[in-house]
Formats: sequence, structure tokens, C-alpha cells
Amino acid sequence: MQSHSITVDGIDMRWEETGAGDPLILIHGIPTCPALWREVAPRIEGRRVLAWEMPGYGASIPEGVDRDISIEAQAEYLAAWMRSLGIERAIVAAHDLGGGVAQIVAVRHPEMVAGLLLTNAICYDSWPVPLVDVVAKTGSIAKHAPDGAFHQLLKLMFSKGHETEEAAKAAFDAHGPHYARHGEAEAFVRQAQSLNVEDTKAIAYQLPKLGIPARIVWGEADDFQKIEYGERLASDLGAPLRRIEGGLHFTPEDHPQIIADEINALIRTVETDRAKAIPAESAV
Repeated sequence: MQSHSITVDGIDMRWEETGAGDPLILIHGIPTCPALWREVAPRIEGRRVLAWEMPGYGASIPEGVDRDISIEAQAEYLAAWMRSLGIERAIVAAHDLGGGVAQIVAVRHPEMVAGLLLTNAICYDSWPVPLVDVVAKTGSIAKHAPDGAFHQLLKLMFSKGHETEEAAKAAFDAHGPHYARHGEAEAFVRQAQSLNVEDTKAIAYQLPKLGIPARIVWGEADDFQKIEYGERLASDLGAPLRRIEGGLHFTPEDHPQIIADEINALIRTVETDRAKAIPAESAV
């Protein structure tokens, strides 16, 4: 994937891109960046794949200083970025916090979202998880933690969220350096303190009204986002639920083929629905 950036409403926004065709947008969560999708993107069929980086995360951590980086705000940043690239409508696949962003965009800007895939995503009142909540509430202390303490916290999150230590190490190597370069604990505290569960609770009642193709993929053994929330999303969105037995939180890194298979299945559904709609529109 190739890195790109553009300034939108005074914010330097970054994304990774590969492929060609209609757009598919991938959204990461915390404490990750677009590299979360590094093994998924090459497996997507016939699409322009854009892995967007939320301002305040990854290489864009500096863009979060003195700026609202709540999930609700990120949804508006995403919509503005899409408009700046001339993307009128896209399929959106999202993980963790990115799932909350995707839900809000789909509700607030339904004309921009052609299909929705959510995997181990925040939703309803499922978040913030206890570990992140503690960091948010003890921010002033966490910022002055001893050297190396944040690295251990990050390693713990990846260890608890991946099925093997090898995968956890690969994730730390992919995402950890951004924190090391941009303030480490201070950056994570800023992210944690921006989180407000009301952002997803406020739009929850509108999810059943979306009426767009959707798919849910969930690691059944995830301690961060319980499977019951995946089941509720599947019910509200009228979507099939792909359960990953023994799967933990970071599904795009542990199970890239499964995630790609489900995204490709969603793409086919969207394309089929569009093909059916064309004759009806032509007859009007």
C-alpha cells in the first residue's frame, strides 16, 4: 500500500491506498493505525482500498493535539475527507473504535455508505473497555509514569487481544513506533480521554433503519468487545454474523483471510443490489 496525505479543513489527513475501482474504506481503532489492515487489503478483489487514519492516531498523532478526536468528531472528519477525494459513496469496513465512526457516518450521512462491515467494533454501551477507562481517569498520573511503563501497557493490550505472542509482537512492532515518536503516554491519554460512550448510544436506535447491506465478523473469545454485542449489531442491521471460534479482538491481524472473505462477500452483495436497481431506474 502507498501512503498519501491531504489537508482537509486545516487537518493533515493520512491514508494508505492500493488497488483500483469503486472505493472501499478501512478504519482502524485504538491503539492501532492503518497498518492494522496490512494483510487484509491485498486480499480485496477489484476495489480501490483506502485505509484511513483517524486524526490523533498513528502517524497522525500530532493532529490530535488541541483538537476534538472523539468518535463523533472522527465521523465528520471522515466524511470531509471523503468529499475532498471526490468519494461520494463507499463500502466501509471498520474495527474497534473505527466501528463506532462507521456507524455514526452511516447514520448521519447515509448517502455516503453503500455497505458496512463491522468486526469486534465498539457499539451501544460496550466501551470504553476498563483498561482504557482507567488510563482516561488517571491521565495526569499516567502521563508521568516511569519510562517503559507505557510500552508494557501497549504490549499487554496486544497480548490480551491476539491469539499468539507472535501476532502480538508483530502488532506492537507495527503500531508501537508511532507512540514512541509522538509522545507515548501523553498521546494515549489524549486518545483515551476523548472517548465518550454517548457517541454510539445516541445513534443506536437508528441502526435498524439503515437498510444497507451489512456483515458482522466477531472473535467469539474477545474480552474487549463481547460477542453479545456482535449478535445485537447483526440483529439490528439485519446482517449475517460470522463467528470466529476462539478469536480475540484484533481480527484483521489474526484472521486477515476471514475478514477479507467477508468484505469480498459484502462487495458482491452491494454490486448485485446495484445491478438490480439499474433496470428499475431505467424504467422510470
